[in-house]
Amino acid sequence: MEHLEIERKFLVKSDGFRQKATSQTRIVQGFLNTDPDRTVRVRIKGDKGFLTVKGASNESGTTRFEWETEITASEAANLIDLCEAGILEKIRFELPFGNHLYEVDEFLGENKGLVLAEIELNHEDERFEKPDWLGEEVTGQVQYYNSQLSKKPFKQW
Repeated sequence: MEHLEIERKFLVKSDGFRQKATSQTRIVQGFLNTDPDRTVRVRIKGDKGFLTVKGASNESGTTRFEWETEITASEAANLIDLCEAGILEKIRFELPFGNHLYEVDEFLGENKGLVLAEIELNHEDERFEKPDWLGEEVTGQVQYYNSQLSKKPFKQW
């Protein structure tokens, strides 16, 4: 599936999101390519695999091309073995809030202690409600991109 992805990213300042989560899923992901112009990600989410290609972000960091296809978990596991160093592990919580869905990622391993929330929008200036656990916006700050967290984990900051 191909589309323009428009999302904003925030730090999470409390664990108030936990009680409101409607699902949580373990994610393991690696990168076959971390070039900012064409990131290629392999992900195992629960019992499914995904291969995703993302283009460069626009100037504000909110919008970029994204193509994703589902593959088997075993195919994804084989591809993860080929990935660059720095495999990421995280728990993703999904939380409906207002008219949107927040995805909160609690990172594990070398990125433990980092908790980020993302919200996907239909257009860049779309209004959305902010829950009280939402912290500082970090949209477009490259060090928070998963591809960069795989190279320079949060524990090394």
